[in-house]
Amino acid sequence: MDLLSRLLHRDGLMLVIDKPAGVPVHRGPKGGPSLEDAFDQLRFGLPRAPALAHRLDKDTSGCLVLGRHRKALERLGKLFKSGRISKTYWAVVEGGPEAEEGEIDLALGRLDAARGWWMQPDPMGLPSRTSWRVLGRSPDAALTFIEFTPHTGRTHQIRVHSQAMGWPILGDPVYGSGRREGSPPLHLHARAIAIPMQESKGPVSVEAPAPAHMREAMAACGWREDGNVAQDLPKAPEALKLAD
Repeated sequence: MDLLSRLLHRDGLMLVIDKPAGVPVHRGPKGGPSLEDAFDQLRFGLPRAPALAHRLDKDTSGCLVLGRHRKALERLGKLFKSGRISKTYWAVVEGGPEAEEGEIDLALGRLDAARGWWMQPDPMGLPSRTSWRVLGRSPDAALTFIEFTPHTGRTHQIRVHSQAMGWPILGDPVYGSGRREGSPPLHLHARAIAIPMQESKGPVSVEAPAPAHMREAMAACGWREDGNVAQDLPKAPEALKLAD
């Protein structure tokens, strides 16, 4: 796997890559290929390969942060844990909300021990909050293109919150209709991330371009290749300068 071509940001402390959908970030209990297998490509002269600062689900694409050494990973870990890292996701959902924006405040807990990381709304679970705004809708109202901003970092938070509102993410194999044969892949993309890595500087902001597997559904909701839709979709990112 060529990760050099998917590099979005590089400095002396961290890297941000555009994770492809369908590839797990690390080896699971059953083994098999993972993104970590290719991290040695990203050493850029350092004695060790970078390591994951957080994770994305196997079927989620977009911004994935790697720490280049131990101190950087410790700093990133604290920032993620304290909620100081801002994350933005793009998703195409089945159906959609009537409003143009809103917030989901719904505690989440594990479905059951046998289901591993599967989650469900649970009033006794951990507080979970997600903001959202509509970026476009298909003419037949079958699909809606939504920008999600999670304010907490629960497992599968956006996927469960979206399903609980009655508009599951298109292609979700766990919480939506993606279990059916011939279903599309999960339409969830980690669009942007802002990392206040150094107190003396502004946050490092990185954006990942729209993934190929989501473009058709996004276009059905009004998205265009130039990055615009009728409802003020942010412009597509310019190429980021890579600097040590």
